[in-house]
Amino acid sequence: MTTKPLSLNHLIRPSEYEGKAPLILMLHGYGSDENDLFSFADYLPKKYTVISVRAPYRLKPMGNAWYAINFDANSNKFSDTKQAKESREKVKIFLKEAIESYNINSEDVTLFGFSQGTILSFATALTYPRMIKNIVGLSGYIDLNMAEIQKESNFDHLNVYNSHGTVDQVIPVDWARKTPKLLKEFDINNLYEEFPIGHGVSQDNFQSVLKWLNKH
Repeated sequence: MTTKPLSLNHLIRPSEYEGKAPLILMLHGYGSDENDLFSFADYLPKKYTVISVRAPYRLKPMGNAWYAINFDANSNKFSDTKQAKESREKVKIFLKEAIESYNINSEDVTLFGFSQGTILSFATALTYPRMIKNIVGLSGYIDLNMAEIQKESNFDHLNVYNSHGTVDQVIPVDWARKTPKLLKEFDINNLYEEFPIGHGVSQDNFQSVLKWLNKH
């Protein structure tokens, strides 16, 4: 269902929990919109309020992005880090709005990202670790250029589920395989899994996500 206007367009599935509910905040991939990941909402645990947001940058002819992806003369791909940081701040602002507007438990927030949404989820959680409890990161990786990590930051409460397709044609699996090593350096509890798929989410992958969520 759609609801009251906040700073980002979004869809929401209310929690069946009475009182302040845990939140799953969904961040879609490049070229998509809030309807994409929201298709999972009916299958997620009913205790969660599930909110899927639309990225702020409109693409032509359709779709949205958290930040631009550009190519140089040699066809090397690079991300617009400035836009990514701006989107990171927009997510932070929206999260505060959602907590106040929808009776959310501020200490039980899960970011659920796919592809570019995963990259932004990691950037947000590493920059503002006290705001996030869990990350479900599908088909993405960590880009430290998009995060601003403070020396005094403590990540011991964070939990991460990260998965990737072994034949992903959009984001190479080798990029994702660096994620567990980085998370270990930050002492972040994480589970990394690979599935024999491309750039997407298989049924086995989603079942693994559900199993992990029920533990965290």
